[in-house]
Amino acid sequence: MAGGAAVVSEYRELRVDAFIEVDRVEKVFDVRRRTGFMKRERRQVRAVDSLSFTVARGEMVGYIGPNGAGKSTTVKMLTGILMPSAGRLRVAGIDPSRERTRLAHRIGVVFGQRTTLWWDLPLIDSYRLAHRIYRIPDARYRENLDRCVELLQLESLLDVPVRQLSLGQRMRGDIAAALLHDPEVLYLDEPTIGLDVVSKAKVRGFLRELNAERGTTVLLTTHDLQDIEQLCSRVMVIDHGRLVYDGPLAGLHEAGESERMLVVDLERELPPVRVASARVVRVEGPRQWLAFPAGQSAAPVVAQLAAEYPLVDLSVREPDIEAVIAKMYAEKAVS
Repeated sequence: MAGGAAVVSEYRELRVDAFIEVDRVEKVFDVRRRTGFMKRERRQVRAVDSLSFTVARGEMVGYIGPNGAGKSTTVKMLTGILMPSAGRLRVAGIDPSRERTRLAHRIGVVFGQRTTLWWDLPLIDSYRLAHRIYRIPDARYRENLDRCVELLQLESLLDVPVRQLSLGQRMRGDIAAALLHDPEVLYLDEPTIGLDVVSKAKVRGFLRELNAERGTTVLLTTHDLQDIEQLCSRVMVIDHGRLVYDGPLAGLHEAGESERMLVVDLERELPPVRVASARVVRVEGPRQWLAFPAGQSAAPVVAQLAAEYPLVDLSVREPDIEAVIAKMYAEKAVS
């Protein structure tokens, strides 16, 4: 945990040219619950607690943590939907809560479990509405729409009512809608939730290209570590409203000593396999579970297994980010 704190300090010092600035921000909600007949108890819930970080223009940053950690609350404050209880926020020099309309023309937002598309209208009609709402010049709108339709493979979906789209199709449609006005920063809250492998690959490829070609700043919240690994060079971890880690993903795995799991199916039941840099943690008939450090490639383990054992099938399971954070906190409590 000490290593994580050191990385937090390092990143704050390096990003003096911050595009997104969060300085000792707090968000407190008043919650009322019934405690008896005609009685209600009022208490305060601190969703974000003295949170500070910066993001430079053009960065792609993963913003992760367990459910209820404060991720979505942070994004809502950065977009101006919520006003912070204390602290200072700036996005491109703009105070989100005070100049929300001005900021809206410079940001794009995708909430994975909510859509900005019009439910009963064809997909293309949502784009036409965005064209008018953002007052996008016609040539720019057509160029951006054509590009999004091509890269996200939306051509066959434009005349389909949004309610008839699958979750993966709708997510691609939402991402396109968020980009029609050329936002400088894109907030993605669980953009690949519920998507199949093919749809996830399409979305990730599109985001990589968007960042490389246009320098769009991306803040990505997700529970899928593969999103982070394939898109972000930096990851921030929030828990109980506080930033507990800021640095490369490999450093997070080291701080939490997390492990990936290789699930192996053999032709027949065998004693626990012996493979360098991995250990068997479970055996059920011909299936065995091997744990190895999360920062390590699975390729050498798989190669040795294939060469020395009758391998039928295998799969790799990524570490649970909630388990990683829980272990970080457990070690902090002990120390």
